[in-house]
Amino acid sequence: METLTTEQLELLKYPIGKFVRGNKAETPDRIAACIAVLEAFPVKLRAEVESLRDAQLETPYGPGGWTVRQVTHHLADSHMNALIRFKLALSEDNPTIKPYLQDPWSAQADMALAVEPSLMILEGVHLRWAALLKGMSVGDLARSYFHPEQQRALPLSEALELYVWHSGHHLAHITGLKKRKGWG
Repeated sequence: METLTTEQLELLKYPIGKFVRGNKAETPDRIAACIAVLEAFPVKLRAEVESLRDAQLETPYGPGGWTVRQVTHHLADSHMNALIRFKLALSEDNPTIKPYLQDPWSAQADMALAVEPSLMILEGVHLRWAALLKGMSVGDLARSYFHPEQQRALPLSEALELYVWHSGHHLAHITGLKKRKGWG
């Protein structure tokens, strides 16, 4: 196995770059574009993973990275939490959210399941999330939740951009791996 440079490892870890903190969806056009990305994401993810064999699903996207199976289950976990965080911010005044440790979550027994349950969760969560977002005003996107790890209020306009990035980030992990491995 070849030795990768620091730059190559960074590109494997962040194939679309790191999220830019403070990036906010604030115009109607940008908000609509973000919603479209979130609506399309479950179909795109399914198209990338549903034909993979178990051995392929158990392949990490890079050294020390999660497997395709873990990434898929992580996306369901993360986006379920995101929908709940949005609903909390819309129904409470700057609520403190409960962070979770992603690596221990990715090591739980349910991570050995087939990816189909998580694909189904993502389809339902994204359908509901998009409906919620479409019913929100620009003012609603100014609402926030308090993120204890970041020690700051995170406006929903920034959280929306974060999860658009998160979707693309992990999809690129999978598509990049498939390209490097020649998995069609």
